[in-house]
Amino acid sequence: MAAASPRLRLFPFAVAAWVLAAAAGWAAAGDPPLSPKGVNYEVAALIAVKSRLRDEKGIMALWDIYSVDPCTWSMVACSADKFVISLQMANNGLSGTLSPSIGNLSHLQTMSLQNNTISGVIPPEIGKLTNLDALDLSSNEFVGDIPSSLGQLTRLNYLRLDRNNLSGQIPVDVAKLPGLTFLDLSFNNLSGPVPKIYAHDYSLAGNQYLCNSSTIHGCSSMTAMTNVSRQVQKAKNHRQLALAICLSVTCSTILVLLFVYWLSYCRWRLPFASSDQDLEFELGHLKHFSFHDLQNATGNFDSKNILGQGGFGIVYKGCLRNGTLVAVKRLKDPDVTGEVQFQTEVELIGLAVHRNLLRLYGFCMTSNERLLVYPYMPNGSVADRLRDYCNGKPSLDWSKRMQIALGAARGLLYLHEQCNPKIIHRDVKAANILLDESFEAIVGDFGLAKLLDRQESHVTTAVRGTIGHIAPEYLSTGQSSEKTDVYGFGILLLELITGPKTLSNGHGQSKKGMILDWVRELKEEKKLDKLVDRDLKDSFDVAELECSVDVIIQCTQTNPILRPKMSEVLHALEANVTLAESSVELNREPLPYGGPYSFSVRQEDPHDSSSFIIEPIELSGPR
Repeated sequence: MAAASPRLRLFPFAVAAWVLAAAAGWAAAGDPPLSPKGVNYEVAALIAVKSRLRDEKGIMALWDIYSVDPCTWSMVACSADKFVISLQMANNGLSGTLSPSIGNLSHLQTMSLQNNTISGVIPPEIGKLTNLDALDLSSNEFVGDIPSSLGQLTRLNYLRLDRNNLSGQIPVDVAKLPGLTFLDLSFNNLSGPVPKIYAHDYSLAGNQYLCNSSTIHGCSSMTAMTNVSRQVQKAKNHRQLALAICLSVTCSTILVLLFVYWLSYCRWRLPFASSDQDLEFELGHLKHFSFHDLQNATGNFDSKNILGQGGFGIVYKGCLRNGTLVAVKRLKDPDVTGEVQFQTEVELIGLAVHRNLLRLYGFCMTSNERLLVYPYMPNGSVADRLRDYCNGKPSLDWSKRMQIALGAARGLLYLHEQCNPKIIHRDVKAANILLDESFEAIVGDFGLAKLLDRQESHVTTAVRGTIGHIAPEYLSTGQSSEKTDVYGFGILLLELITGPKTLSNGHGQSKKGMILDWVRELKEEKKLDKLVDRDLKDSFDVAELECSVDVIIQCTQTNPILRPKMSEVLHALEANVTLAESSVELNREPLPYGGPYSFSVRQEDPHDSSSFIIEPIELSGPR
């Protein structure tokens, strides 16, 4: 047989080069790349995860290897460019093991697998997920060491591995993660020295073989001393048994006398002191404060420390004993929720963790008090800053206002489409959008509406919200949905553009309706510049203004079915801001009116429960 020609010998290499070039082209285009067989790499990774898990409830039944796009699958959430960014698989009765292919979901930001019975080792490949912000593998049956590769997750903010069967030492690289604010390794079988942990809050309880020494030698000495102590203690047990019986009788008598004294003391205590009878329980990583602690932190709830008040209660500025500044919300109607209901709702609120959501730090529950503790936001709320001036100029310029709109949209998107269970806010307004030290938008007060309406089902008769920001269907029927928040976001965006004066010069829904009609008239007359806060003068971007007005009109439609989802709203705002930045860099004129993005007109079934009626499991139906 004749030797193959050089051209034929090079043919396989040419094919391989073509495949690699095609994959690179797909990656550059922003869509998940395909394998040479045409399979989305993220689909392949998720199918590998599915193959290792036992899914008795069939929640992954629709996960299909032949699917092009996994973004419609249950428990999966994607970014605007269709990369998988969230896996919410908690509380689903899953067992089996976790596939190392999980490490191929390179854009993953949030992974929640808590409260299942997944076993085996934690795959070291998770360390490849460099975009991961929150990882929760708690309350499973994982064994083996904590992978040191988790120390490569430099963006990790929240890590829970508690209530497993993990052993070995705490990896130093994990303890030193720079961005970690919360770490829970409690109730495992960890051993050895405890390294310095950089996380602001952490728990190591229930690991009996850990020692406080920072060196292995110190721990070895401690182990030897512990063994000797156990032998000595065993010899003393018989002698102490008789003594214990005598002491128990004596102590019982003393306790009865103390109880009688306590009853008499309670009769003449100050009225507010009855709130100090704290109910003891634990809620995961949340810190349980005593009522006395919060009294001291707020100066006995001094009116001078009031930061604000609204439909859910009064917020006080406080300073804990360690110097940490906090915001303490003293809820109204504390008798509405029982102990178990309060625990359930607060724990679910605490699971919502996102950079644009106000993280719940702790709580306090007594027989007649319900309090929530949050980090203190130094720049207050958007409502406060819209009224502020610095050197004769508004504290919030146009650019900051657009960034605030983006941050608030991202936070609401997480609550609606990436949080499990989803949360409906029901009171989206400038006063509930807080600003951190970098003026980044932080959505607060989410989950509280349902917390105080727990005695009702998915339809609430007592509307929780602020007149002027409430969607018409919620005000008239008490029915709320994600589209209720979309409406509130539209009013928030309008307030960012016009400033606070426009919406505050008048009261109620009729005034709001007149303003929205005015917005539509100005759009038709192409006089949108009259909408802009006069204090900004001409310091605004015309293209961003036009796109924002389009978003406002779509979000505030009377029929909730016609309003866009928050993912569509965010897509429009992000596309507009990106275009504006590109126009500035290239010194181009803005695009003609209409902008780079338009909402698709979707025909939806008016009886579709996902778009109008709240599911009973939703918290505030909305870390």
